[in-house]
Amino acid sequence: MKYLNEEFIANISKFNLRARLIVEGFIVGLHKSPYHGFSVEFSDYRQYNSGDSINNLDWKVYAKTNRYYIKRYEEETNLKSYLIVDHSASMGYASGKTSKLEYAKAFASALAYLMISQQDAVGLLSYTNKITNYIPPRSMRSYLTILFKTLHNLQPQAKTNTAQVLHSLAERIKKRGLIILISDMMDDPDKILQGLQHFRHHKHEVILFHLQDAKEIDLNFKQETEFIDSETGEKVTVNPWQIRKDYQKAYQQNCEYLKTRCHQSFIEYQPITTTTPFDEALLHYLIKRSKMM
Repeated sequence: MKYLNEEFIANISKFNLRARLIVEGFIVGLHKSPYHGFSVEFSDYRQYNSGDSINNLDWKVYAKTNRYYIKRYEEETNLKSYLIVDHSASMGYASGKTSKLEYAKAFASALAYLMISQQDAVGLLSYTNKITNYIPPRSMRSYLTILFKTLHNLQPQAKTNTAQVLHSLAERIKKRGLIILISDMMDDPDKILQGLQHFRHHKHEVILFHLQDAKEIDLNFKQETEFIDSETGEKVTVNPWQIRKDYQKAYQQNCEYLKTRCHQSFIEYQPITTTTPFDEALLHYLIKRSKMM
């Protein structure tokens, strides 16, 4: 290909610049990654060589064999993270300038930029009612172009089947890592929680970013409105002010249920909206993660 598409280059550059500005604007003072020290497990021994540090000499082995052996460790300090982004049809909703999906794409790009800057490996999985993209974790800065391109191309489409996707990924990942789900949770909450618990069963750390539009929370519509289910096409016309109180109560109960169930399963639950400042979401995330180390 002789020439790259100028629009593509501009869009990827904007993604890169936006992610960098989000991260560096507020996290510039964080020099030590909160993920470092996540896990260091003993692997095996090797014979001592001149110049090796004596700190890792195993004196018990020396006492038994009269030979010097170094303890080797399996380094897990550079964490493997998986960003899981829902781009089903419901994620296309926007009551303002930014849709849930556009917010998710920008937020995921900032997370990826932050983690790779801290030399953590980042992978990406996108899904609707099936896995649409799977990019295994890498820690190279050049890898960001692949991640940004994939995120940029995501469009809201199809129905949601979050649970099936989570179970599939949980079986695929062998080494302990960090799982980050960004979704509007417009699916069966119990089935999604079972999928997240599958990761916990395999000792992964899990964070759920429950992404919502402000009007989904308060139903603040001023006139008779026709609501259309973006995934099924079902339509209903109502006067929002007549059902707002009951709607808000049911909505809050659902969020509290998710929060409680996540807490019981040692899963971080973080509700955010499309108006939540990116730096606030990132900072809150980093604080939460550092407390869990």
